[in-house]
Amino acid sequence: MPYKVAKEAEPQFTLLLIATLVTIGIWIASWFIPFVGYIFYPLQLFATFIHEGGHALATVLTGNSVQSLAVSPDTSGVVWSQSSGWFSQLFISSAGYLGTTAFGAGLLAWMRYGFNSRLALFISAGTVAVLTVVFGVLAPIWNLFSTATFGGLVFTVLSGSVIAVGLFAVAKYAELKWVNFALAFLAVQTLLNAFFDLVNLFFVSTFTNAHSDAANMAAATGLPAVVWVFIWMAVSILMISIGLRVYAVSKRSGAADTLFEDQ
Repeated sequence: MPYKVAKEAEPQFTLLLIATLVTIGIWIASWFIPFVGYIFYPLQLFATFIHEGGHALATVLTGNSVQSLAVSPDTSGVVWSQSSGWFSQLFISSAGYLGTTAFGAGLLAWMRYGFNSRLALFISAGTVAVLTVVFGVLAPIWNLFSTATFGGLVFTVLSGSVIAVGLFAVAKYAELKWVNFALAFLAVQTLLNAFFDLVNLFFVSTFTNAHSDAANMAAATGLPAVVWVFIWMAVSILMISIGLRVYAVSKRSGAADTLFEDQ
């Protein structure tokens, strides 16, 4: 059954649609002008930080320890951790892809209910900053670089600093309409990166024996890696559907009427 966008949600939905169309436009332009695609590069790194942050948070929540977090120039990332128990392995391995999707869906809900857009960007900047300092710098030093390299630490710190400062600057100094657009664009990019990372994981799991989160799950449970890819895809699609579904219902009273008014 098709959903009808609630009247009071139309400004938020329009902003999300514009962000999506801009994304598609840049993507098409990158076919003909390759360097245009680099516009997405910081956002891809942001999604990587959120992905690896999901692993790190799950590790801490299950009472285990994170040895290092690193982000690479090719937008891949890795979290080295010590874990024990079947549940810990399942939770930690699943937290990367599902955590990224949940973060993006959370931004959608934040927009829909008219919460402060500047605060959302401040939180996003703070998230990257904390991940960089705690798990990208302090954890490797504490563990005497047993699982990290100096080059990996330098790029993680550099990219994390640029992303955190950039998000903070937009939230602090940009006009509200651009802050709102930045939040919508960030939400779209986070969700798209989460989905296409799962598509890429499907091909990696199907045609190679490369190490991956799905391979970790296969080793822990005995189910083929590709099965876990499909499970994560299904859960991610469900979360995205719920995130989009909130645009079709009336929001609670007391929220701002539009994303375009000052907050």
